[in-house]
Amino acid sequence: MDREEPFLREVPPLARRTPTGRRLRKLRIAVAFIVVILITATALFLLLPRGADRADKEAAPAISFPTHPAPPAPILEAIPLGTTLSDLLALHGFNGAEANRFYEDVKPVFDLRKVVADRAMRFFMDEAGIVQAVEYDVDDRRYLRVDRVGDRFLPGIIAYRFESKQSYATGTIEDILINALKKQGEKEVLALMMAELFAWDVDFNTELRVGDSFRLVFERNFREGAFAGYGEILAAEFICQGKAYQAFRFVYPDTGEADHFDATGKSVRKEFLRSPLPYAAPITSRFTSSRLHPIYKVYRAHYGVDFGAPIGTPVRATGDGVVAATEWQGGAGRTIKIRHANGYTTMYLHLSRILVEQGQRVRMGQTIGRVGSSGASTGPHLDYRIQQNGAYINPLGRRFNPVAPLRKEYTEAFAQEVARLRALLDAGK
Repeated sequence: MDREEPFLREVPPLARRTPTGRRLRKLRIAVAFIVVILITATALFLLLPRGADRADKEAAPAISFPTHPAPPAPILEAIPLGTTLSDLLALHGFNGAEANRFYEDVKPVFDLRKVVADRAMRFFMDEAGIVQAVEYDVDDRRYLRVDRVGDRFLPGIIAYRFESKQSYATGTIEDILINALKKQGEKEVLALMMAELFAWDVDFNTELRVGDSFRLVFERNFREGAFAGYGEILAAEFICQGKAYQAFRFVYPDTGEADHFDATGKSVRKEFLRSPLPYAAPITSRFTSSRLHPIYKVYRAHYGVDFGAPIGTPVRATGDGVVAATEWQGGAGRTIKIRHANGYTTMYLHLSRILVEQGQRVRMGQTIGRVGSSGASTGPHLDYRIQQNGAYINPLGRRFNPVAPLRKEYTEAFAQEVARLRALLDAGK
């Protein structure tokens, strides 16, 4: 007993033996247990993801894993002058055999020799950089689509969703026609179309006066819902220095061919366009019997009209005819000659590219070549010339005759169409 007494003295007697001591002990255990639970809950709260909390959801960016990623945008390429489609295919990984197979597979659907330089092609590639599809606009309304299928190519011609809407514009000249139409929200090309329509009656470079006015009804084209340029001018009136000029479009029901006539049935077109280039092309040298040649430094005749324009500008046939020659002519460079009715021949000199062949029939306004600086030339321009029965004439000085007038059997139908178009002009629709 003497040995156990010190031990008994170290333990408080109330804590070990009384009911109150037992209660205190249980209380301490309960408090400790609660503390452990609180610590565990706090740890779990800090460690577990908080995505269930709405506020945290909004604060933290969500991570998404797309199952079908959007295909990359197509690479747009144009065939530069002096290169070929094969060169362009090679740049995009086509070897010789693939390029040949591409040509052969597409041939039944579209002749790739008709691909126009500077017009864009669309190349669609996969993640490995291999071309899986190629698209090319055949014209404003259709495009060629070629899909890679294994080791072959599947071609098809696909039509765009296309529609035309009738529109109206009117304005007054304050300086030039282009600015008058731009104020109406129209593009420059519409001014060029209108100027060309009246080109043989009005010189839009020299004859315009402040206060001259115009009205026109025309078509706007839309491709896949987006504006895609202008269609036809259906009716137009231009008042120049107090004199009114009018043009009404009429489509022959039997042939589908169309032309613009004045109210009496005379065609507003003449035998030749005034210029083989757009209306705005400046004249840099005129027809003359004596001119100091800029290269040879001697006085000699210049039997043409020079139009200044950038290399690559489209050159148009000024009249219907047959291509008589496409050749290199020394100082004249690349040259096209076209034979027309009534003994006329037109010539287009210093071209960078020729787009027609000898013997080919061409229509007025058709693109036949591109402006260049070939031959004896100090810079890019077009030298345009006309002969009649072998003698040179001044293209700007001759008053050419109108082309064929309205066919007599359609006089009544034309009168009805003129009345309809006049009403649209007057109503401003």
